[in-house]
Amino acid sequence: MFRALCLAATLAVVTLSFAQQKPAASTKPVAKKPTVAAAKSPATPATGLPSEETVNGFLQSTFGYQPGLQWKIADIRPSKAQGLAQVTVLLSTPQGQQQQQFYVTQDGTHAVLGEIIPFGAHPFEAVKQELARNAKGPTRGPADAPVTIVEFSDMQCPHCKAAQPVIEKLLAEEPNAKLVFENFPLPNHDWAAKAAAYNDCVGRQSKDAFWKFVAGVYGAQADITAASADEKLTALADQAGVKGAEVAACAAQGETIARVQGEVTFGQSVDVNSTPTLFINGRRVADLGNLPYEILKGLVEFAAKGGM
Repeated sequence: MFRALCLAATLAVVTLSFAQQKPAASTKPVAKKPTVAAAKSPATPATGLPSEETVNGFLQSTFGYQPGLQWKIADIRPSKAQGLAQVTVLLSTPQGQQQQQFYVTQDGTHAVLGEIIPFGAHPFEAVKQELARNAKGPTRGPADAPVTIVEFSDMQCPHCKAAQPVIEKLLAEEPNAKLVFENFPLPNHDWAAKAAAYNDCVGRQSKDAFWKFVAGVYGAQADITAASADEKLTALADQAGVKGAEVAACAAQGETIARVQGEVTFGQSVDVNSTPTLFINGRRVADLGNLPYEILKGLVEFAAKGGM
């Protein structure tokens, strides 16, 4: 994984190092192409958004000294925090890729790094309610559990696979928790969206088969390629207890693909930008691989007591 973007005291801009990191190609998504119509024109007072040209100049000045480093501007949009523009950039080297975000002040003179998080006496309540309304994926655990864990995951992501034993242990030890699974296939993964479509169709046929299918896909993850995905996913659906041929036909339908895209759009609306991302009663928990299990369990226990 890439070292996190940080403020350099002498530059007050972004710096990046690839030393002493895990491979990142499967942990961070390649975002969509810029959706801001004015991204290629200079920023205007009406939008308060930096132009793509300005962002490219910033990145060239910041990263131009590093041979082999490439970038792509993925998105420029207003952030949820008033007065800041959110810029999403995909950084690539031979070692892998990582999506990073930074924020630009409305006057276009400063970049702000770090994560913008909710604030207030009950900072996670709004997202908790949004997840309750819109996270409709397959579930495990008591329907009336006081803690709801929503997992946004990508079937091709090795770190999602690595997180599954942690999540399984958490559910086994925390009877007050319910898990909701949401698809969030990353665009830089060549068979993740197809697997998400299979997830959708298997889950619609059988909840029990869904969890077996997910476990099977993670188990076979290293052997699946874009070319073999349909064959292997169909076989794994059969093994999970549903008819693989029917699932394959369902996965290819436009309405299935639209449902998966709806999950992605929903995830983006609650600031999911990497996988796996969990929400514990609305509290966002990303970078699960670097979070000690005791902290994760403590968050669930805290939520069960009404702490958030």
